[in-house]
Amino acid sequence: MKLQNIYIKGFKSIDNDTGQHIPLGDITVLLGANGSGKSNLVSFFNMLNFMTTGALKQYIGKQGVNRLLFYGSKQTETIFFELKFEDDRALDTYSVKLSHGLPDKLFISGEKITFQNKDNTTPQEYFLESTNNESGLKGDTRKTSRVLYSLLSRIRAYQFHDTSDTAKIKDRGYVDDAGFLRHDAGNLAAFLKMLKGDDEFTKYYARIIRHIQRVMPQLGGFDIAPIPGTKDYVRLNWRDSSGSDYLLDPHQISDGSLRFMALATLLLQPPDLLPKFIVLDEPELGLHPAAIAELSGMVKIAAQNAQVLLATQSTRLIDEFLPEELVIVERDKERRCSVFKKLDAEQLSDRLARYSLSELWEKNVLGGQP
Repeated sequence: MKLQNIYIKGFKSIDNDTGQHIPLGDITVLLGANGSGKSNLVSFFNMLNFMTTGALKQYIGKQGVNRLLFYGSKQTETIFFELKFEDDRALDTYSVKLSHGLPDKLFISGEKITFQNKDNTTPQEYFLESTNNESGLKGDTRKTSRVLYSLLSRIRAYQFHDTSDTAKIKDRGYVDDAGFLRHDAGNLAAFLKMLKGDDEFTKYYARIIRHIQRVMPQLGGFDIAPIPGTKDYVRLNWRDSSGSDYLLDPHQISDGSLRFMALATLLLQPPDLLPKFIVLDEPELGLHPAAIAELSGMVKIAAQNAQVLLATQSTRLIDEFLPEELVIVERDKERRCSVFKKLDAEQLSDRLARYSLSELWEKNVLGGQP
């Protein structure tokens, strides 16, 4: 069962009147200028992560109510969203209404599930009861609730931008923190160690190394044994391809190479470990053009077993994808809101015979320009 469509109203830059329907495929590439609203959709998926773990109040507290509501609580009182999941046999819908209350807070004022077998024309629905202003989905034992919770809990957003000296990806990490790759790749060393040491997963570890070496040929391999003096911590140490036994640490990896290592590990990990839906915010940041081409190939590999959504403004990256995989994000100046528009490949067929997607975007044929 796949996520086919999202409808959102009143969230951040998405208006509280008509809202936006956002179609999704195996690969969805959000293309737009700075400030158009791409990152706000990424934030929406972050909110879903917090909801499924029973930490919605924590997310709202960190973000602030007025930052979540379209132009604040004086203009917008509710956030509404509806997610549609579909397979060959059924159509399931999960909808949530968040309302503003005093003191300054958001609470779940409605949570509903609709399900319909495709051989039955009449949909059925039921409402969930929230507990302490957290989603009631996790604790509901009905079959459709179990299915939807499983799907939603495997939607994960990633951003590997922080490669500073104090970034978690460069620090030592607890060796057992390897159940899944974290959103900032802070446990990259532990996750790679787990893949390398598992007989079932070691071939995927070898595949990850091969793809990294295409972009970083000086990588001989990782040395991710526990840190001397303790068996509980590992660091992303490595050796170069010269054959030297000199040990290098993660601070001796360029920022772009480090981000590519995290991307390769995320997208090429074993299918059984992949999230159901992967969200990547500007994954091209700091990558060489050759690495961007490699990135697109890894996205297509991951999309065989998961849905992938990318938010980008890279002309180099969009040329690697099909027109029907692009969703243009623009700022509607009159309504002061974000607009999401799926490209019509047939309508663009004549122009695509003469120009690339990036050229059409630069000419403002596709939209999505400042």
